[in-house]
Amino acid sequence: MRKKILFVGSEAAPFAATGGLGDVLGSLPAAIADAAQDGVDVRVILPLYASVSDKYRAEMREECVMRIPLAWRSLYCGVKSLYRDGVKWYFIDNEDYFKRERLYGYYDDGERFAFFCTAVMETMQRLNIFPDYLHANDWQAALTVIYAKRRYAHIPACAAMKTVFTIHNIEYQGVYDPAILGDIFALSGDDALTVMQGGAINLMKGAIECCDLLTTVSRRYAEEIKTPEFAHGLDEVIRRNSGKLSGILNGIDYLAYDPKTDPAIPVRYSSRLPEKKAENKTAFFREMGFDGGDGKPLFAMITRLASHKGVDLVCEIADRLLERDVRFAVLGTGDPGYESFFRELEARHRDKVRSLILFDRALSRRMYAASDFFIMPSKSEPCGLSQMIASRYGSIPITRETGGLADSISDYGEEDGKLTGNGFTFRDYSGEKLLERIDAALRLYRDREKYLRYVTRVMRIDFSWSKSAKKYLELYGV
Repeated sequence: MRKKILFVGSEAAPFAATGGLGDVLGSLPAAIADAAQDGVDVRVILPLYASVSDKYRAEMREECVMRIPLAWRSLYCGVKSLYRDGVKWYFIDNEDYFKRERLYGYYDDGERFAFFCTAVMETMQRLNIFPDYLHANDWQAALTVIYAKRRYAHIPACAAMKTVFTIHNIEYQGVYDPAILGDIFALSGDDALTVMQGGAINLMKGAIECCDLLTTVSRRYAEEIKTPEFAHGLDEVIRRNSGKLSGILNGIDYLAYDPKTDPAIPVRYSSRLPEKKAENKTAFFREMGFDGGDGKPLFAMITRLASHKGVDLVCEIADRLLERDVRFAVLGTGDPGYESFFRELEARHRDKVRSLILFDRALSRRMYAASDFFIMPSKSEPCGLSQMIASRYGSIPITRETGGLADSISDYGEEDGKLTGNGFTFRDYSGEKLLERIDAALRLYRDREKYLRYVTRVMRIDFSWSKSAKKYLELYGV
């Protein structure tokens, strides 16, 4: 009998995505379905946001319309569905909550995702789609795990299912005032011990306590979040539940990220013809208005401009990096202070720097394809996908040894004439250490034959979902 897996999450590409969670939920379910070779029934449920395109809306069928309880309220809920890549997708429709410009960042996010999680539980009943494993992702879906154990356990089919909760980033926990325990989250005083942490409601903490299996997105991060340095106050909770914790490294969609076929880049190429990658740098230099200098190494950084991404280290060494006669391009938005720094850096070094303070997926592809090296010196990084995408496009990663970066990128070396590793790495959180590895990368760049061999090696590292999907199937007992 086929195992039934139901993923629950707040975003998934290509329907609606803001970052890594959306990329993962957009590709992992299909990878699991493919790896199981018809041995599982994989489904996903997420909100029907305004950003879901008309193309996908036209493919949807209406499953049901109902009213669902949210504490003292009775609210409209529509459920639509479509099939894609061997997976059935469900969409929870309520325009008051989800027909908005952004996915997150509203005063009533707690209520919005309480509605969503309640709708998931009610949809399972209405459509009789109780899975063997309910797999919830991050705090926005945490209440499904809590509700399964605290509000819906009296339903035999609900009590029989196992729950999995995945922490994609422990920094974001869903923390709310205790006053809304009943009024918004429909939990009783008896549930308070489960969800309370540090005098506040903490939805992630509640899901960690309630789930049958707990996962996170890399082996290193699974160990790191047991410590105060990385756990943002939940280290004791994680340690208490460590017996059900495992770390499974994320992957990337190899069909979506493929320099042989990517329509967003000017010149297609592969690991067999890495020299053609340079034509993308020529095109990017022309696009950015750099005057000549195609032979100069291009360093790229595509990131959210936030302190935990190691942006402060790049700021610390920026002028010394540019003294090495390189070109540097940064793409991203975030902290206004960092945005101002990079704008000013470009103003001082118009011949060497482009600061692209925006969110542009197509431009990011062109930067991956054009750049020789990709800087990612994160202070903390649960998994990271950018270093994997950069590798796929032959942009050699320069990373700090933390979280998923440590699990996916190993340091450059040579043994008996053979090149080893797949990037340049450093351990101490230090601008000096980052600059040391940049200098090592520049030494490699100057040896063109060896550099091209290393680009080929980096491009051939397997960051597809194939290995990780099999580990998830083992987790589900398939």
